[in-house]
Amino acid sequence: QAQLVESGGGLVQPGGSLTLSCAISGLMLDYNSVGWFRQAPGKEREGVASIMNKDSKKDLRDSVKGRFTISKDAATSTVYLQMNNLTPEDTATYYCVADPRPISFWTTSWTYWGQGSQVTVSS
Repeated sequence: QAQLVESGGGLVQPGGSLTLSCAISGLMLDYNSVGWFRQAPGKEREGVASIMNKDSKKDLRDSVKGRFTISKDAATSTVYLQMNNLTPEDTATYYCVADPRPISFWTTSWTYWGQGSQVTVSS
């Protein structure tokens, strides 16, 4: 049974940085697309970043390009989201996702979801 467990969220000041980690078990990381979604209070959930399993193609939402980086470590079965220059608009619960299909974050129906990690950007 697949399990995705996020960690690394918290409170950070505007302009600060955080790195989210997602420990994945029960799945072969190289055979699964992985990604991050987020949902802010009162807003729809949106995809943020993804790595496709087919060709390791990385995709980032326009609003986070140049600030966020997604990466994965197959040896430790961990997916990361490095977030720099955070703004209050990045405040949300962040979810790690995985799926055996070659998909990007533009697809919303991912098979496996973590429980979420809260990121709050505030002074």
